[in-house]
Amino acid sequence: MPIRTPRHWYRREGSGFRATKAILLPLSWIWTGVTARRIRRTTPADPGVPVICVGNLTLGGVGKTPIVRALAARLAAEGQLVHILTRGHGGRLAGPLRVDPETHTAVDVGDEALMLARDGLPVWIARDRLAGAKSATAAGAQAVVMDDGHQNPRLAKALSLVVVDGETRDDEWPFGDGAVFPAGPMREPLAAGLARADAVILLLPADLPEPDPRLLALLQSKPVLIARLEPIAPPLAGPQLGFAGIGKPWKFERALIAAGASLVDFAPLPDHAAVPQATLRLLADRAQVLGASLITTEKDWVRLPPAWRDRVAAWPVAARFEDEVAVTELLGFLDRRRPAF
Repeated sequence: MPIRTPRHWYRREGSGFRATKAILLPLSWIWTGVTARRIRRTTPADPGVPVICVGNLTLGGVGKTPIVRALAARLAAEGQLVHILTRGHGGRLAGPLRVDPETHTAVDVGDEALMLARDGLPVWIARDRLAGAKSATAAGAQAVVMDDGHQNPRLAKALSLVVVDGETRDDEWPFGDGAVFPAGPMREPLAAGLARADAVILLLPADLPEPDPRLLALLQSKPVLIARLEPIAPPLAGPQLGFAGIGKPWKFERALIAAGASLVDFAPLPDHAAVPQATLRLLADRAQVLGASLITTEKDWVRLPPAWRDRVAAWPVAARFEDEVAVTELLGFLDRRRPAF
């Protein structure tokens, strides 16, 4: 079910929510125990090709999909036959299924899968990740880049990368106060998740000069690669009314303002949810009153009914690594595995 990520989860102190959190803590202990037991008791299976997992430690958006895009494009440019694997969040089909952007919709395969498939690389959806990776292998993949799945133990990973949101301003912290769901944003305790990671990708907004040294110190047990989320093009000129149904919609709002958009209003929506026609009409009416154009994320745009796509602008962004040499070294094991012809 689509949800709005509670913003208070990401505050260092749970002020104002302590009573609710006290009630939810026992449930978080159960969640933690079940997750740890499942990971400990499952033997990962090898699908036949290297799997690069791009995961995270929290619920809500941290920017995994732009990192998946960047890594897959990089490997493809180097001659690797790379396929992308995702669960297909928000889609009705379970897979394994190769996504066809000409025939499938976000209702079928989910917004992220459809957005990725529009780039031209093979994309698979599968609720059973192992079955999906095997399908990609059978279709000729030399490597699989998997969007999410750090907590999924069934599939053997050649490389496990954890994406961390590097934005720490306004008293926000990517891990909140460290509480596990449903008492907080963590999928599992920080130490447990980091222990299974090979490296951390710290994703910063384009306008944040340097990463928070306190965050770097917290992650120092693993190699840390810095990446920045940058707009591919500037926002359209003139007043804009923005809306977004992503894990942290307020980050899209901030990014638009930082890029110079004249943002007159903003509407946060549930993550992965289809935008009802009634909501779109309300947004359009509000924009007309304000003399503004509608703008949203690429992920939201692919969920729009076709009749609305000409009325809403998509603002694309891309992840750029600061140290390209470090990325090359991280992915170097794939070159050593490539067969010689």
